[in-house]
Amino acid sequence: MADVLSVGVNLEAFAQAISAIQALRSSVSRVFDCLKDGMRNKETLEGREKAFIAHFQDNLHSVNRDLNELERLSNLVGKPSENHPLHNSGLLSLDPVQDKTPLYSQLLQAYKWSNKLQYHAGLASGLLNQQSLKRSANQMGVSAKRRPKAQPTTLVLPPQYVDDVISRIDRMFPEMSIHLSRPNGTSAMLLVTLGKVLRVIVVMRSLFIDRTIVKGYNENVYTEDGKLDIWSKSNYQVFQKVTDHATTALLHYQLPQMPDVVVRSFMTWLRSYIKLFQAPCQRCGKFLQDGLPPTWRDFRTLEAFHDTCRQ
Repeated sequence: MADVLSVGVNLEAFAQAISAIQALRSSVSRVFDCLKDGMRNKETLEGREKAFIAHFQDNLHSVNRDLNELERLSNLVGKPSENHPLHNSGLLSLDPVQDKTPLYSQLLQAYKWSNKLQYHAGLASGLLNQQSLKRSANQMGVSAKRRPKAQPTTLVLPPQYVDDVISRIDRMFPEMSIHLSRPNGTSAMLLVTLGKVLRVIVVMRSLFIDRTIVKGYNENVYTEDGKLDIWSKSNYQVFQKVTDHATTALLHYQLPQMPDVVVRSFMTWLRSYIKLFQAPCQRCGKFLQDGLPPTWRDFRTLEAFHDTCRQ
């Protein structure tokens, strides 16, 4: 402990500060003793009041004097350097601009938080291990009979139900047209045309979206044999960016119990690109940045942002 305090700490001032704290506590105790004793040992009321006020003022002056002395010594004590087993990260504390980049203090806080998390995780593990999950003859009862595992029904939805969901979504957005086809059996493929801005190829497995490809309105979306091209990327960087964002949106909109809500939410998000080249960035207010319009759409507000401005 002495080695830790010896770096950056005035030990003599530190000892004096401890004595000053003791003196301050004594003077504060005398104040409360004065209030407790009240006015005593005087014959007249006026004499008792004057003696009490004078004694009380002397005690308050003592508290004020001891407090000022403690504040003076606290400035002389200094700040001990925090030595923790963080290996070479301790060199970060030598940064002269610590106020602007408090990286080392944040690292120490994360280190302490990690140790505390590990401690509580160990306690929780011990409590959970006490609750045995093994079955026994005494634990088995009528309510503990093995029930048949429910098979997922969302993966085997009938094609007619999928067609009805897509048809309702198509009627929701007049500026968006959806063409559904099934070139490979029951799996559906959608060609979504959003105004005269872009086209999106959506590959679906029942009502689950597996893949999206975004291309320009005038780009070819078919292969030589007349099928939808689900592999080639757009020739334009702006639609390549939108394709990446659409893939991110598929990971965001996840609700396996209600796949129709997921498809409707994704189509609502996709519809926000109707003003891809007209909406400015909500952060910087510019229409173009590095030659590209705002290609990111917020999942909740559907506001437009540049890819670098959304951070």
